[in-house]
Amino acid sequence: MINSAELRKLFLDYFHDHGHEVVASSSLVPINDSTLLFTNAGMVQFKDVFTGRDQRPYLRAASSQRCVRAGGKHNDLENVGYTARHHTFFEMLGNFSFGDYFKADAIRFAWEFLTGVLKLPPDKLWVTVYLTDDEAYQVWADEIKVPRERITRIGDKPGGKRYESDNFWAMGDTGPCGPCSEIFYDHGPEIAGGPPGTPDEDGDRYIEIWNLVFMQYDRSADGTLIPLPKPSVDTGMGLERLAAVMQGVHSNYEIDLFHHLIQATAEATGAADLQSSSLRVIADHIRATAFLITDGVLPSNEGRGYVLRRIMRRAIRHGYKLGAEGSFFHTLVAPLAAEMGDAYPELVAAADQVTRVIRQEEERFAETLAHGMKLLEDGIAGLSSATIPGATVFKLYDTYGFPVDLTADIARERGLQLDMEGFDREMAAQRERARAASKFYVELTDTVLFSDELEGEVTSATDFQGYDHIQVDNALILNIYLDGKSVDCLSVGQQGMVVLKQTPFYAESGGQVGDQGVLDKGDGTIFEVSTTIKYRHNMYSHVGILRSGKLCVSDTVVATVDAAKRQATALHHSATHLLHAALRRVLGTHVSQKGSLVDPQRLRFDFAHFEPISAEQLEAIERLVNAQIRGNVAVETEIMDAESAMASGAMALFGEKYGDKVRVLRMGDFSTELCGGTHVHRVGDIGLFKIISEGGVAAGVRRIEAVTGDRALDYVASLQDHARQVAQLVKGDRDSFPDKVRQLVERTRQLEKEIEQLKGRLASGQGADVLSQTVEVNGIKVLAARLDGVDVKTLREAVDRCKEQLKTAAVVLATVEEGKVRLVAGVTAAETTRIKAGELVNMVAQQVGGKGGGRPDLAQAGGTDPTQLDAALRSVPEWIHRQLA
Repeated sequence: MINSAELRKLFLDYFHDHGHEVVASSSLVPINDSTLLFTNAGMVQFKDVFTGRDQRPYLRAASSQRCVRAGGKHNDLENVGYTARHHTFFEMLGNFSFGDYFKADAIRFAWEFLTGVLKLPPDKLWVTVYLTDDEAYQVWADEIKVPRERITRIGDKPGGKRYESDNFWAMGDTGPCGPCSEIFYDHGPEIAGGPPGTPDEDGDRYIEIWNLVFMQYDRSADGTLIPLPKPSVDTGMGLERLAAVMQGVHSNYEIDLFHHLIQATAEATGAADLQSSSLRVIADHIRATAFLITDGVLPSNEGRGYVLRRIMRRAIRHGYKLGAEGSFFHTLVAPLAAEMGDAYPELVAAADQVTRVIRQEEERFAETLAHGMKLLEDGIAGLSSATIPGATVFKLYDTYGFPVDLTADIARERGLQLDMEGFDREMAAQRERARAASKFYVELTDTVLFSDELEGEVTSATDFQGYDHIQVDNALILNIYLDGKSVDCLSVGQQGMVVLKQTPFYAESGGQVGDQGVLDKGDGTIFEVSTTIKYRHNMYSHVGILRSGKLCVSDTVVATVDAAKRQATALHHSATHLLHAALRRVLGTHVSQKGSLVDPQRLRFDFAHFEPISAEQLEAIERLVNAQIRGNVAVETEIMDAESAMASGAMALFGEKYGDKVRVLRMGDFSTELCGGTHVHRVGDIGLFKIISEGGVAAGVRRIEAVTGDRALDYVASLQDHARQVAQLVKGDRDSFPDKVRQLVERTRQLEKEIEQLKGRLASGQGADVLSQTVEVNGIKVLAARLDGVDVKTLREAVDRCKEQLKTAAVVLATVEEGKVRLVAGVTAAETTRIKAGELVNMVAQQVGGKGGGRPDLAQAGGTDPTQLDAALRSVPEWIHRQLA
C-alpha cells in the first residue's frame, strides 16, 4: 500500500521531472492578501503571479500546500468528523503554469500521473468540462481517448454568483477566470450516487479528486470576458482524497495519515470505539490547531485567533464527550509531529510552543466547559420541544463563552435545533443595553483636512529623499488642500495639506509617525508641518498650519525636518527591530509582530505570545538588545525583489502590503526585516535601551514599551531619584533601602494580622452578647442584630459562628462602616429549602436603600441609609414567619 508521504513525493517528483519548480508550502496566514482569513488553496501564494503583479524566475511550479478552511466562505466546521471528506486542515497538491503550457499539456500531465505513475484504472476515471469548453472536451475525447459517455459538460449554477459557477472558476466578480475540468474517481456500484452532472451526483460513489483550472479570461465589471495575453493553469488535488483512493478506503479518516492520530486520540481520551465521530473530529482539529499555531496564530476572541479557538474548543468538547479527564488535547502534538514532521520540519521545531499554547487553552476552557455543559444539559432536560431556546443559547455564549457553533454541534448530536431568531434578539438587546450604558461621546471639533476622495487629486508620486537628507531645497508644491478641497493658496492661520514633488519628510507608515518640521518659502512665509502622511499614488502630504505669509501651488520651498525629533524616532525604530529579534531568541520563534508605534518619545511593540513575560526573561531581552547596541554594527539597507528578500531570511509582517521591490534592513546577523522606515547608521547610535512596561493588550497579544537614547537616560535618572526618595523615607541609603522596605512590609503584615485577630475577638465578644437577642419562630432560631466596629469579613465569620452555635437558625448581622450599611445573612443547611439567605438579606437591604443576594446558605448586601437599619432588623422575625406559614 502506498502511504501519503510517498504520494506527496511522487507528485512533486513527477512535476519536477517535467520542468516544474517545486515550491515549499506557504504559511497558513496569507501575506499581502487581506481578502483571505487563511490560505485555502495552493494557488494563494501565486495569486499575484496570475494577475501579473509579480514575476517569478520560473514559468512552471508544483507544490504541496497546507490549507485551512474554517470560517468565512469555507465554513465546513459542523461537518468535520461526520462526513468522509470534510476537514479543517488538508494538503493540496497542485501544478501551475504562468503563461507557459495550457489545456492540452495540463490534461496530459494529469492523466499520465494518475494512470501512468499511480496506475489507476482508466475506466475508473470520469471527467467534466465547462459547458462551452470545446477545446478541453476535444483533448479528453480525441487525444486522451476517454469515452465520451464518461465526459460531462456542466454549466453555471442557477442563480449563483458569477464566481460560484460549476466548472468555471474566478478570483471574484472581476479579474482572472476561466473554465475548469474536474477528474472524478468511481468507487464502485456498491456505493450510492450517480455520475457528475446527473440528479444523483450528490452520492459518494463518484468523488472529485483533481480540478484543473484554465485561466484564460479577465472579467470586467460589466461581465465582459477579455482573453488574457498569457493563459495560465492552476490545479488542485487533495492529498487526503487521493490517499483514500490509493489505499482502497472510502473515508479520508481511514488513510494512514489519520490512523495513528485516531489511535493516539483514543489512548488520550480513553475511548474504546475507534469509529467514533468524536475521535475523527479531534484528529482533524489537532492538525489545524498545531499548524495554525506553528504559523503564528494564537487563540483569541477575534479574527484568525477566534477561528482557532473555536476549532480547539470543539475538539476539547469532543474529548469531554468521550470521557477524557483533565487536559488531553496537547498530548496529540507529539504523535502529529511524528506523522508529518518529515514533510513539515517547522512543526517539529515549534512542537514545544504548540504544546504549551494548547495546554493553556485547555486549562482556560475547562471551567467554561463544565459550567456550560451543566447549563445546557439542564436546559435540554426541561425542553418541551426539539428547539433549544435562544435565551439559553445566548446565556451560554454571553456568560460562559460557549461558542454558538459548539452549542449547535451538541444539539445536532441530540437531534435538536437552535432558536437562532431568539438568539439574535438577545444579542440585539445586549447591544442596545451596551449603547445605552455607554458614557463615551465623540465631539468632532477638529477641522477636517482631507477626505478619502480628494478633489483635484494629483497623480504624480513624491520623490522621497529623506533617507539621505533632512532638508531639500527648491521643493515644488504640487497641490494644496483645505477642508478636503483643492485650493490655489493658503492664507495665514489656515490649516491645510501641502503635497510636494520632492521631500525629506517621512510619511507615517509601518508604525513610525510622520515627520514634523517647516516649509520655508524664503520671503517670510512659514508653513509649520505637524505630521506627514502618504496618500494615493505615493503622494507625500504635509499637514499643518500656515504661520506667516502666503503659500500657493507651484511655489518652491525649503523643506526642513525637525532633526532632533527625527533622530529620536530613528533610535526607537531601530531599537524596535532589535527588540523583535531578541524576543524571538528569548521567548521563541512563535513571536510575531502584531503592531507597533514609534515616535520621538518611546517605542511600543505588540507581539504574539501566550503568557506574561517573567522578570528574568525581560532582563534577558533587555541585556540582549543592549549587547547588540554595544556591538555597534552598521545598519545596512538593500532594495530587492520580494521573493529574493524572503529567500535571504528577511522577516515580513502579516497584514503588511509589499510591492514588487522591497527595502531590506539588516543589523548584522541579528536582525533582517523588510522596513521602509528611517533608522540609525550604526546600532551603537541607539546608546541605551530600557524597557519601561510589559503587559497584555488582548488574548495572545503582549505589549512592551521602551525608551532609548536620552529618553532612556532620563528614565534611569528618574528611577534613581525615586530610589533616593524612598531611601530617605526609610532612613537608609541606596544600597540598604530595599532591606528596610522589606522589614516595613513584614511589620505592616504582622500588624494587620494582629488587627484582624483583635477584630475577631471583638466580634466574638459582641456575638456572645447578641446571641441573647435570638428569638424562636416556628421552630427556627432567628437572630437579627448589629455588630459595631467590624468589617464585612469579620461579619461573615460572626454569622458562621452564630449558625454553628444556634444549630437550626436564620441569622442577619449588620454593621455601619463609613456611613454605609453592610449586611450578611446566613441560614443553616437544613433550612435552606424554606428560607433563602439571598432573599432574606435582600429584604433587609431594600429597607436601607440597597440590595444584595448570594447563595441560599450565605449572602451579603449593602445600603445607603443607616437610619433605617434598626427598624429593618426588627422586621426579620415577621418575614421569617411569613416564609414558614
